[in-house]
This record gives sequence, structure tokens and C-alpha cells, in this order.
Amino acid sequence: MNPRIKLTIAAWLCFSAAVEAQRPELTFREGDGRVVIEVNGEAIAHYVYRDDAIPRPYFAHVKTPGGIQVTRHHPPQSGDRSDHATMHPGIWLAFGDLGGEDFWRNKASVRHVDFLQEPASERNMGSFIEKKQYTGSDGRIVCDEEFRFAVLAKPEAILFVVESIFSGTQPFSFGDQEEMGLGVRVATPVTEVAGGNLTDAEGRAGAKTIWGNAAAWCDYSGVIDGQRVGVTVMSHPTNFRETWWHARDYGLITANPFGRAAMKQGAASRIVVQPGETFRLRFAVYVHSGAEDDAIAKAYGDYAKLGQ
Repeated sequence: MNPRIKLTIAAWLCFSAAVEAQRPELTFREGDGRVVIEVNGEAIAHYVYRDDAIPRPYFAHVKTPGGIQVTRHHPPQSGDRSDHATMHPGIWLAFGDLGGEDFWRNKASVRHVDFLQEPASERNMGSFIEKKQYTGSDGRIVCDEEFRFAVLAKPEAILFVVESIFSGTQPFSFGDQEEMGLGVRVATPVTEVAGGNLTDAEGRAGAKTIWGNAAAWCDYSGVIDGQRVGVTVMSHPTNFRETWWHARDYGLITANPFGRAAMKQGAASRIVVQPGETFRLRFAVYVHSGAEDDAIAKAYGDYAKLGQ
């Protein structure tokens, strides 16, 4: 495991003796164009980096430590809304305007180049580093991304930590749209229209209230099989500016620090990255069973301390 990632994620949690005894065993299993993340031998997420139908990497089939799926079925099944089937596969990072190309709507492609660090795990944590290349609809290379991923399994929650470092040999820019950033599509029973709840770090509730406002985190929770489960998306305080939330009652939350005009928060924004420069984004996804807002706030506080 990459020493930097290992030390960073290890710092997130100090185990008591009781928790140490319950600590889950996390492993990676590599398949055809995917890395399957397993906890105690059961798959809790698939990282798909090669898919003929979706030209960008994504996480699908994301589950709690207890095995309850919290992202929408991919592809959607009977009883699920079928909209955006190839745009909202589970958890993804995408941009509707990057270098003038639309990677959110799959009109341009994000290609897996190689693993700079192969997937590796140790006890209840694991990590990998991937190189991606963003290619426009005309075949030109827009930019590269070094995607750093780490995962930590606890008895009651899974924490995904993602860091993306963008660079290019030519200038490129991030534009201003709703569809920019880290997105999650939750399981149908968790959606607001099915009785689920959207809340944010500022105490707001409901998609209409949360949409377009800034907050450190946004949580989507609901009841499946009698158990309350949820997904919290977190924006790291070292990101280049505050994050606004593209939140929808049908099950979408997107952490978007780019869409200032699109989110009705000011003048149109364009973030330009010059050759020789790098641009970094940091997010986390907290998949939990039964967590209340105070537990989520504590988890965010621990995450926010990483790498400052």
C-alpha cells in the first residue's frame, strides 16, 4: 500500500481494544475491467474501470458492511427509475464541461491507462492509484488524472476517500454547470420520493432546500429491510472553494464546487489549469448503517483532519 495513503487513512481511526477485535477484513479481487472490494469475503462495491457502455470509471453495487445496497441497481431493475441509466451507475466523478467536452453525459471518454499503484489491502483498509486520460469527442487528449483511492471498513460504516490530481500538456478548464463533480445515485427506497431523507451539514433538509447551497457534507438516508442506511458525500476543506449541492428528490446528490452560476451563487466560473500546473479535488463517501447527523458530523470532522 502506498505509504502516504496508508498513513492518511490510518490516522482517520484510532481503535479501542473492543473495536480492534471486531475489525472487518478488507480485500480486493480483480476481475475483467474491475476491482471488487470485499469485506469479510462479501462484495461491498465494484470499481469498474472498463465498460463498453459507460466510457468512464465508476463504483457500482455499493453496500453497507451488513450487505444492504445503498446505490441504485446498475443497470436499473424492476421498481427502479430507469432515467440516466448509464450516467448514474452508482458513484462517479465526472464533468459536464471539462476542456469544452461533456464527460458527464458520456459524450467524451475517460480512459483507464494503468494502475500506478496496484490495488492492495491490509487488514481493514486498502488503496490504489490509477492514471486516467480524458479524451475529447474529436480524439484529442484534454488532460490526465491521477486518481488516488483509499477505503476503510468499520463494523458500522465504510469510508471511501478519493483524491484527484489533474494535469495536462495544454491549457484546459473546468466550466460552470450543475453536472460537475462527485455524484451518487442512491437505492430507490432511500430516495426522498420514496420516503428517504436528505440533510446537510448546515441543518437543511429536503432536496428543494439543499439544492444550490454550500455545505461541508450532504447525506441521503432511508430505511431498507427495516434498517436505516445512508450515504454521506463529504467535501474536504482543502478544496479550492466551498462545495454546492446538486440534490434531487429522485435520488441524486452531486458535490459541485464548479457551478457557481448554475447553482445561482454568483458569476459564471471557469477554472483554468496551465501546463506545468496541477489541480486537486478531494472528496469522501461515508456508507453507513443507522448513523444520525451527530455521528456523520463526527465522521466528517475526522475526515477533514486528513492531510491538512
